Amino acid sequence: MNLSIFFAPLRDFPDTYAHDAKSVGNAVSAFVHKFPDWRGADIAFIGVNEYRGAGLEPAPAHPADEVRKKIYKLKKGTGAYKIADLGNLLPGITLEDTYLRLKEIVENLLHHQTVPVIIGGSHDLDYGQYLGYENLDQVINLVTVDSCIDMTEGADIPQHKQHLHRILMHEPNYLFSLSHVAYQSYFVASEVTTTLEKLHFETLRLGELHQNIQLAEPVIRHADLLSFDVNAINAQAAPNTSGSNPFGLSGEQACQLCWYAGLNDQLTSFGIYEYHPEKDHLGITAMTISVMLWYFIEGFYNRKNETDFKSKKFLKYAIGFHDNPNKMLFYKSKVSDKWWMEVEALGEDKRVKIVPCSYDDYLLAAKGEVPNRWILTQGRMA
Repeated sequence: MNLSIFFAPLRDFPDTYAHDAKSVGNAVSAFVHKFPDWRGADIAFIGVNEYRGAGLEPAPAHPADEVRKKIYKLKKGTGAYKIADLGNLLPGITLEDTYLRLKEIVENLLHHQTVPVIIGGSHDLDYGQYLGYENLDQVINLVTVDSCIDMTEGADIPQHKQHLHRILMHEPNYLFSLSHVAYQSYFVASEVTTTLEKLHFETLRLGELHQNIQLAEPVIRHADLLSFDVNAINAQAAPNTSGSNPFGLSGEQACQLCWYAGLNDQLTSFGIYEYHPEKDHLGITAMTISVMLWYFIEGFYNRKNETDFKSKKFLKYAIGFHDNPNKMLFYKSKVSDKWWMEVEALGEDKRVKIVPCSYDDYLLAAKGEVPNRWILTQGRMA
């Protein structure tokens, strides 16, 4: 398919993004005059200036362009970069048209094993990102990083405050799990977290991450797509966004989460949303996003291809329980020391899923206790 019809080229790319031979920009094939070969790329950048989901007009300066000014001047990391910059998406006549354009673009990129990275726009655009998986004939796992949990209902509620509800209600339903990372309790009604708990979905509060950021690693390692709201980051690292507040993830923590996402062999799309360049007078937020993307790329080119649990890359552990003849199986990678656990459905079909977990989950099982992550997974398989 000719995806170029959906994009505007970066006409000022050679002048605006001055870069040397060792920079990220020098290793990126960008849509300036000729549309890049996205089929042969590992990662494809997609700029989006669409804020109708937040009830706003397009940003005066394109959000992705402001990020490009920063990231393309950074020094290239490890790996043989094969990155395409497809330019800036031409918004649809309506917001729904934009969602459908994103769906078609994401779907085509996924078909060619190219990871779409969406930059800019309101957080409801992850609905279009999610739609790109509709025809893959598989269930998927969504992880979202946000200070709020956007599940508010109502005809007068902007889309960027109810997009998760729309994803959950979408038919056909191909969502296996939704995990929410870095929410702040004072922004979230208690019935919302109760609803997620009843659906056997996993949540991580900001306070938990401040105590131990590694709690997010197995959660993000379970993701097929990651949706990151910049408002999850504190105002020091991301000032002047639409909802800046003094509390949130630090810039370092945000980069750590992006590193986890890049390392995830399973993750196939990534979106960073809610950046408002007109409020970012010093360009600090753009710089934070650019470094987050740098760590995502670095993680991607350090993937270990840890998906074959029958290979010699893994050690297998079986935990027995005194009052139960069944055993709980765990897998540990000899390469990365990461852990997974096997969960069997209670139904007659005896479906089995192997999901990421932590070493603490293994230790808990060794003490005779069932890890909460195992319970949540089995609940979703029922």
